[in-house]
Amino acid sequence: MQYDFTTLMDRHGRDAIAVDGLGSAPGFAPSAPKEGFDAIPMWVADMNFPTVPTIPAAIIERAQHPAFGYFSPSDAYYDAIIDWQAKRNGVDPARLTRDCIGYENGVLGGVISALTCFAAPGDGVLLHSPTYIGFTKSIENNGFRIVHSPLVKDADGVWRMDYADMDRKLKENYIHVAVFCSPHNPCGRVWERSEIEQAMEVYRANDCVVISDEIWSDILLNGHKHTPTQSVSEDARQRTVALYAPSKTFNLAGLVGSYHIIYNPTLRDRVLAKSSKPHYNEMNVLSMHALIGAYRPEGHVWVDELCQTLSGNINYACDFIGSHFDGVDVSKPQGTYMLFLDCTDWCKAHGRTIAEVLQAGWDVGVAWQDGRMFHGPCAIRMNLALPLSRVEEAFRRLDQYVFNGPSLSERA
Repeated sequence: MQYDFTTLMDRHGRDAIAVDGLGSAPGFAPSAPKEGFDAIPMWVADMNFPTVPTIPAAIIERAQHPAFGYFSPSDAYYDAIIDWQAKRNGVDPARLTRDCIGYENGVLGGVISALTCFAAPGDGVLLHSPTYIGFTKSIENNGFRIVHSPLVKDADGVWRMDYADMDRKLKENYIHVAVFCSPHNPCGRVWERSEIEQAMEVYRANDCVVISDEIWSDILLNGHKHTPTQSVSEDARQRTVALYAPSKTFNLAGLVGSYHIIYNPTLRDRVLAKSSKPHYNEMNVLSMHALIGAYRPEGHVWVDELCQTLSGNINYACDFIGSHFDGVDVSKPQGTYMLFLDCTDWCKAHGRTIAEVLQAGWDVGVAWQDGRMFHGPCAIRMNLALPLSRVEEAFRRLDQYVFNGPSLSERA
């Protein structure tokens, strides 16, 4: 490979809650490991890989000029987004003009700006479950009522949308705004074009504006391809607010720099008006240059190698679970770098609670995440964006101390 995805990167003291936040927020962050174990960060959805070198190079080049005053997004910023979307997602560059693109101070900020345009506090908003905790917190904090349409697993263990349930929930709750996650977090589904077409037909039939979070659209595993929600029909193009960012792809969450794509001028005008009123939605000049550096040709190569690395990690983990952890169920993700483990059968067979399983992992340094926050009753969410050697060590510990051996507390 051209880029390094094997070196262990020390993030301690480098503004990383993934490692420095352990034990600091009970109920949210994993507890710190017991003596004798180092922490393997597998909870926060950022990566333990160094980003593509063109990003720090672009930031450093800009930072060498000692003035950081007011600015407007450059042509290079818009051109980089259009080129990336055309090459990665097959978007027509003739239709994706700079007018369709707008900065968002985080994808969740964009979700809330759009929601408050088209719904009032107390209104229902349709989401699929399991549900990303960021959606739950931001939507409920703004006074909206989440109505879940549960995803269901088919005979092959693949998560699917229940279109009849979606339609019924929209009608029964008088819902006209939905948040759609593509690829899905935390389940890792990369929706097929036909699935998105059916979902968008349900939304169309119920006159529903769709806010499509596509922040994971670059993280694709084992050859899966992303279909932009707006691309499946002209109606979908006109009723969808799509949200993207280089942050998940290139590990830039600490810089903040998302963007929307809105083709419908009426939707666009309302979102822009709403996001401008609190005067928070202004781009950081260094995040602009980071995006430009990310979307260079080198970034395409880096992402392809990243996806190859993550596919290997996912394949290893799912094979290990299938052969070693009887009673633990996982649907192999097609995108993202997260696993969503269902420990229901294992917990029943061993008389353990999911809280005890989580703690047993934390004790030996496997800093995985409580899946109950994502509406998984007996679930664990697990980040595999680490060098394979760290993933292997994590599963060795889980095998020895959690699922197939006595925990540290039982040994004591």
